[in-house]
Amino acid sequence: MKAKSKLPNLDTVTTINEDGSRFNIHPADVRGRFTRWRRIAALLLIGVYILLPWIPVNGYPAVFLDVLHRRFHLFGITLAAQDLWLLFFFLSGMAFLLFYITAFLGRVWCGWACPQTVFLEHVFRRIERFIEGDAPARRKLDAAPMTPPKLFKRVLKHGIFLILATIIAHIFLSYFISIPQLWEWIRTSPVEHWKAFFFIIITTLLLYGNFAWFREQLCIVICPYGRFQSALIDDDTLNVAYDYGRGNPPGSVKNPEAGDCIDCRRCVQVCPTGIDIRQGLQLECIGCANCMDACDEIMDKVKRPRGLIRYASERNLEGFKTRLLRPRSILYTGLLFLGIGVAGFAFSTVDKAVAMATRMPGAPFYVTDTHIRNQYQIRLINKDSRDLSFSVSIQANGLTVPVESSGFAGAEILSPMEEKNNTFVVQVPREAYEGPFALKILVEAEPGDIELEREVEFLGPDPELLRRQSQANP
Repeated sequence: MKAKSKLPNLDTVTTINEDGSRFNIHPADVRGRFTRWRRIAALLLIGVYILLPWIPVNGYPAVFLDVLHRRFHLFGITLAAQDLWLLFFFLSGMAFLLFYITAFLGRVWCGWACPQTVFLEHVFRRIERFIEGDAPARRKLDAAPMTPPKLFKRVLKHGIFLILATIIAHIFLSYFISIPQLWEWIRTSPVEHWKAFFFIIITTLLLYGNFAWFREQLCIVICPYGRFQSALIDDDTLNVAYDYGRGNPPGSVKNPEAGDCIDCRRCVQVCPTGIDIRQGLQLECIGCANCMDACDEIMDKVKRPRGLIRYASERNLEGFKTRLLRPRSILYTGLLFLGIGVAGFAFSTVDKAVAMATRMPGAPFYVTDTHIRNQYQIRLINKDSRDLSFSVSIQANGLTVPVESSGFAGAEILSPMEEKNNTFVVQVPREAYEGPFALKILVEAEPGDIELEREVEFLGPDPELLRRQSQANP
């Protein structure tokens, strides 16, 4: 059976046939300076992904989203559940940074740093090429009937894919439960931690299905980035671009009227999404630069200058100089620094200790023969990596108010990540009460000289009613 081939066009997606079925892409291998640097970047990113749960910062992994205890450790900063609003700055900042980079360098993120591209192009497809051969050999294998050699290659390839997907899933889980906890759970029965085991099974199957079959369809069908890239770029954005002025019309090397493009279609053969970059920027293009290395190799062979396909802006292709300073870039840069400033201020407000004070459920106040009593609850959380000694004092109008406490007999020592709820009672003599007033709860934590101030309201009955009752019952 003859291996299928397909010419890309602008009317349909190359990976989808006219009847809606899947057309499998087998990109050819490519060598060159951009491929070399992309591979180095991919190895570094994979190394970071593997090592982050191992690298300790302030006693915890560099990135540890401890959902079991509702603690989130990010490069030395510990956030409790009530601090999660700060993640807005992190998530929105990452999204805006992606938009910012796109305005200057197009889809460089997709081709160089996206986890989909990093693992697919530099791990799974490398293994596939090693087992099944180059692109023509893989297409021929697809078209061949199932024989023992083909079955062996497929079982070997998919077995390795499944193992790699399992490893990636376990590393991902370690970001939420830590490496020691993960290792302990691995050595116990899956029934004891069935939720984590179920998570691993589902994640592994999703990763395996993606990298073994779905592949570039994730970028084309699911990821929305390619669809709104046209709103993020302008004529000065650097993209992977074909120099149509220099290359057209394509033709033979011996044709004096032809451009530099010899129509070898090498750029199409190495494209991981199957497009023809000579047809212009398309949503399927992930900016991987494979076509640039492939074209440079051909230009070297025919002794013509490199750069027929290169990083260039539309303005550059028209013979003008790319403008770095323009209204869009100035506005984006200003917003970027503004966001960094606001996020920096917000994160600077994060304390290593948390104190929250609320009124106890029930009656807002109690009246005895001698005093008016309010009951409160205070919650203390130690987010530091050391033991902290908490002491609490109550002030009203600058004067110390007598306090009867059921939980604060002196200093309260909390270990790292420990939290405690304590009740305390504030009493005011009946004759001294003149109406509701604000109470300041001062919390000091040592060592670290942490001072927290919270405010609650002391409530009581109508003062005039109290005076009449006192006169009636001397």
